[in-house]
Amino acid sequence: MNISSGTNLQALIDAQNTASLPNTRIVLVLSNRKAAYGLTRATNATPSIPTAYLALQPFLKANPGKTRDDYDIQVSKIVLNEKPDVIVLAGWMHVFGDGFLNTVSGETSSSDGSIRKPPIPVINLHPALPGAFDGANAIQRAYEAFQRDEITTSGVMVHRVVKEVDRGEPVLVREVKIERGEPIETYEERLHRVEWEIIVEATAMVLEEVAPLLVSNDYLSKCQVFLLCERSESLGTGASSLCERFRPLVGKPNCRASYRMPCFSTVQ
Repeated sequence: MNISSGTNLQALIDAQNTASLPNTRIVLVLSNRKAAYGLTRATNATPSIPTAYLALQPFLKANPGKTRDDYDIQVSKIVLNEKPDVIVLAGWMHVFGDGFLNTVSGETSSSDGSIRKPPIPVINLHPALPGAFDGANAIQRAYEAFQRDEITTSGVMVHRVVKEVDRGEPVLVREVKIERGEPIETYEERLHRVEWEIIVEATAMVLEEVAPLLVSNDYLSKCQVFLLCERSESLGTGASSLCERFRPLVGKPNCRASYRMPCFSTVQ
């Protein structure tokens, strides 16, 4: 369980505005642990990424009569203020309830009294296959189950967040085999490397659904060729050649891709 190191967040930081996540930026990193190293990673990024901190118990102590649901609503207000296109839970262990999910989904009024439409998708990285080892300590539980010959493989997934813990629709799933005789530390290291890949890929997939890149009419086809090339290695050598040819056009006054703000990333 990656509680505070923020390596999954670092993968997103490194990927923003690259071929993996073109024309994107992280607008906020929020943690419910003041000492989370992910906050430091965000501050040290170039350019620096805004951060926020809000923990449950201090919130409840400072607001007598408030509940866990009120805390979730307050977190949602912080999120909505940044107007993200997608919310990525990268090491966030607090289980959100109705207060958060209903607000970001548009089912409940936001802080200004309006209903947000369309909803903001929320995705979560979980180190297990769909339907297996929901909740905390999934890596250790899967490893122990393998030792008892109860499973033959495990893996990692990014799924849409719903009220049932780790039961949302999978966005991307990848198996990570456990090798017979390897220590759990070795398996965990291999799994984390897959996590760093899959969290970026899944974020890109969801962004493409909710905030596809838009370009001006001028040089539209040339820009589209470039952007498509950046996304796919299966377009063939001809497209790759065009990609290189039109690369200098992107960012010019007559060929400006919109700048998406897709990724509010939460780390614990």
